Amino acid sequence: MGAQSNAAPIIIKKKRVSGGDGHHGGAWKVAYADFVTAMMAFFMLMWLLNATTEKQRKGLADYFSPTIPVNPVSGGGDGAFGGNNMFSEKTMVMDGSGASNRNPTEAKQARGSTGVDAKGGGKGAFEDFSSLEAQLLGRTGESLVSDKVLKHIVTRVTDEGLVVELFDTDDQPLFESGTDDPTDMMRALALLVARSSDLVTNAVAVDGHVRSSPIVLARNPVWDLSTSRAQVVRQLLQDKGVDTERLNRVTGHADRELVAENPMATRNNRIEIIFLRNI
Repeated sequence: MGAQSNAAPIIIKKKRVSGGDGHHGGAWKVAYADFVTAMMAFFMLMWLLNATTEKQRKGLADYFSPTIPVNPVSGGGDGAFGGNNMFSEKTMVMDGSGASNRNPTEAKQARGSTGVDAKGGGKGAFEDFSSLEAQLLGRTGESLVSDKVLKHIVTRVTDEGLVVELFDTDDQPLFESGTDDPTDMMRALALLVARSSDLVTNAVAVDGHVRSSPIVLARNPVWDLSTSRAQVVRQLLQDKGVDTERLNRVTGHADRELVAENPMATRNNRIEIIFLRNI
C-alpha cells in the first residue's frame, strides 16, 4: 500500500486576452454625435445666409434677440413713469413716445420733455429746448462760450417757452448806465443767442426790464429805457442773422417785474429773450 501525499492539487487558470477591438465604454459615440450635430447646424447656417434676403435675416435675428419687440407708441399715462416704456425694438431702455404725448395732460403741458422734429421745430406743448439750453450755457463739448459770458445767462422753461435771461452784474453792465447803448458784453451775448437760435425754428420775443430809479422823478425813465433796450436787442439779433419773421414781440416792462428783493439792485437790469412754443 503506497503512501498518500497531503499536498493540495495545483490548478492552472488560463486568461484569454482579446485583441484591441473593444468599445472603450462607447464615449466616442457621444463625441461623434456632437460633432455631426455641430456640422449640421453650421451647414444649415451657411444655407440660410445664402438663401435668404437681408430683410429675412433681420427677422431671424430679431426672433433670437433678447429684447421684447413692442409698438414704439406705448400706452403710457400721467403716472409715476409719465408714459415711459421699458423696451422697444431699437434699444433696451428708452424715454418712450408714450400715448400721453398725443393727448398731453395739463400737468405735463408745461414740462416740455419729448424732443423736436427732424427740422428743428417743436411739437407744440412738448417741445424740447435741451439742445438750445446746452448751447447757450456752454454744456456742449465743443463750446467756445467763455466763463465771463456765462455769468450773464440763466435759462428756464415756462408755459410760454424757453426764457433766456441776460442780466447785468455789478462789474459788467450790458448797457451803458442809464442809456440803451449796448456794451461789448451785450453784443457778445446777442451773437451767442443768434447763433444758437438756428437749433430751433420757434418765434422769438424780446422783453426789457430795468431796476427802479433811486429817486422820484417828474418823468420816470424806466418805461422808455426798458422798451428802447429791448428794441436795441431785437436789432442786434436781426443783425446777427435771426430772421425778421421770427421776431414776434418786443416789450418794455419797466421795473414792474423785479427778480431781486431790492428794487434798485443791478440784477434787475436784464433782457429776456423768449423762444415761444409752437402751439
